[in-house]
Amino acid sequence: MLRVNVVTLFPDLFLNPLQTSILGRAASSGLYDVRLVNLRDYTHDRHRTVDDAPYGGGAGMVLKPEPFYEALDDLTPKPPVVLLSARGKLFTHDDAVRYSVAEELTLLCGHYKDVDERVARRADEEVAIGEFVLSGGEMAALCIIDAVVRLLPGALGDHDSAATDSYYDGLVSPPSYTRPAEYRGQLVPEVLQKGDHAKIEAWRRAEAERLTEKRRPILWARYLDDHRPDGAERRG
Repeated sequence: MLRVNVVTLFPDLFLNPLQTSILGRAASSGLYDVRLVNLRDYTHDRHRTVDDAPYGGGAGMVLKPEPFYEALDDLTPKPPVVLLSARGKLFTHDDAVRYSVAEELTLLCGHYKDVDERVARRADEEVAIGEFVLSGGEMAALCIIDAVVRLLPGALGDHDSAATDSYYDGLVSPPSYTRPAEYRGQLVPEVLQKGDHAKIEAWRRAEAERLTEKRRPILWARYLDDHRPDGAERRG
């Protein structure tokens, strides 16, 4: 079972999402367990102060190092310890796979303007979920928990549910259609209605490559490097 520790100022933000849909079912099945740690429990003044003004001046408040360090002293977590930060490296599917096979995952949620750099040094990794800024690390932590838990054996109905998702094989996934075959003048591609599985798989592969090349050029370039190092044509 995967143990997930979340160190946060706002543990209540996690309660409903962690009880819902795949996350809730996986927890009920004993596939993972979450421990929510309130950062204010590791303060020592009557105001439960967790932040202070930055050295050198400037806007905003910075989360202090002491509460994070003391929380981690109590947890004694196994790696990885991950700080959610806008300056971190981008979280990817490969990271989700790596976290999913660990015994334990600890997520440190920043808030306000920033977190003291000594907290980043205590973490094993500093991770962002995109090139944008959130009010805190809580929503990013939920994204990571969801991405990791759905990869745990038994979390989804079958392995193909995950194996056909975007990024699993280095490409975004192809478009999906369901009934009706025609809606407001928009038709389901004929190849999907014919039942020829070889042609359907070829169509899906071609669409996945087309969309990856168009929308994710960096991912497409990496895919070509990994799968076609001889410089072959991108699509047949």
